[in-house]
Amino acid sequence: MPATNPAWWIYQGTNHPNEKAIDRLPIAPPWRQFTDVAREKRGTQFKTTKKEIELVNAALYLRRPLLVTGKPGIGKTTLAHAVAHELQLGEVLRWSITTRSTLQEGLYRYDAIARLQDASLQKDKNTSPDISRYLRLGPLGTAFAASNRPRVLLIDEIDKSDIDLPNDLLHIFEEGEFEIPELARLPKDQQTVAIRLHHQDETVAVKQGRVCCQEFPLVIMTSNGEKEFPPAFLRRCLRLKMSPPTEKQLGEIVTAHLDTVAKKEEIASLIKKFFQQCGTQDLANDQLLNAAYLVLNSIKVLEREELREALWKSLSGEGE
Repeated sequence: MPATNPAWWIYQGTNHPNEKAIDRLPIAPPWRQFTDVAREKRGTQFKTTKKEIELVNAALYLRRPLLVTGKPGIGKTTLAHAVAHELQLGEVLRWSITTRSTLQEGLYRYDAIARLQDASLQKDKNTSPDISRYLRLGPLGTAFAASNRPRVLLIDEIDKSDIDLPNDLLHIFEEGEFEIPELARLPKDQQTVAIRLHHQDETVAVKQGRVCCQEFPLVIMTSNGEKEFPPAFLRRCLRLKMSPPTEKQLGEIVTAHLDTVAKKEEIASLIKKFFQQCGTQDLANDQLLNAAYLVLNSIKVLEREELREALWKSLSGEGE
C-alpha cells in the first residue's frame, strides 16, 4: 500500500492537475496579507518595552533622529509603524537603503529627459513645459516638506549605505531644509511651484527652490550593526539598541498576532523550544511566528525535524 501523504499537503508532487486543491489553502498569516486594510494594521500588534517608549518620546521632544540597532527581525521597522498608528501621523515614509543610495534620491526626483522630450514636441518653442510635472519629492524630501504635524520617516538599513551618506544627511538634520537647484534657477515670477509628494497626489508649495519643514519629522533609522557611523552623525542621533525578547515576551508576541487558544499547550512548547535555540542560533521573531502559524493549521512542527530546521535556519548561517 502506498504511503498516505500528510493531510496538510496541498501540492502533492504527483504532476496530476488538481485545480480544486488550492481551495484548501487557509487564509494568509496577518503579516503576509497585502490588502489596504492589512497595510493600515501594520504595527498595531507590536509590543514595545519601556526603554523603547522612552527613547521614541525623547526623539519626539528633541526633534532628533532615532538610530535603532538590533539583530534582523527583532522589530526595528515595525516600531516606526507602531508609532505612526498610535499617534495617527499618516503613512510611514519608507526609504530602503542600498549601497547605491544617494541623498538626492531620498530628497527628490527630476525627470530632465522627459521634460526635454516634451519641449522638443511643443509648437511654441519660446516656452518650456511646466517643471512641476517632472519633479516629485522622495521619502526624505516629503518628510521635511511643510506640514503642521510631524511625519514619520523610516530610513531602513542605513548601515548598508555608501560611506558618505550618513554625513550627507547631517545638513538636513540640522537645518530642517534643503534646496532643489532646478527650482532655485527659475525666474522670480515662477519661483513658487507645487511639487508632488512621495507616493501621493497631494502637493506642497515650494518657494525659491527651498523645501522647509514646519515640524521636524520623527526619523527612525534602522541598522543591523554591520557598519560603524561617523561620530558627527552619531552625535546628532538618539540611539536605541533593541534587545532580544524573553520567553515571556515571545509568548506575548505570538498571542498578539495569532489566536492561539485552540493549540495553547503546543504553542507554549514551541515557544520554549524556540527560546532555547535562540541561545545558540541567530533567530528572528518572525521565524517563530511562521512556525506558530503552521501549528495552528494542525502541522506538527515540533515533530517534523527537517521542517523545523528549515523554518528556524540561523540568520548568520551558523551550522550550515
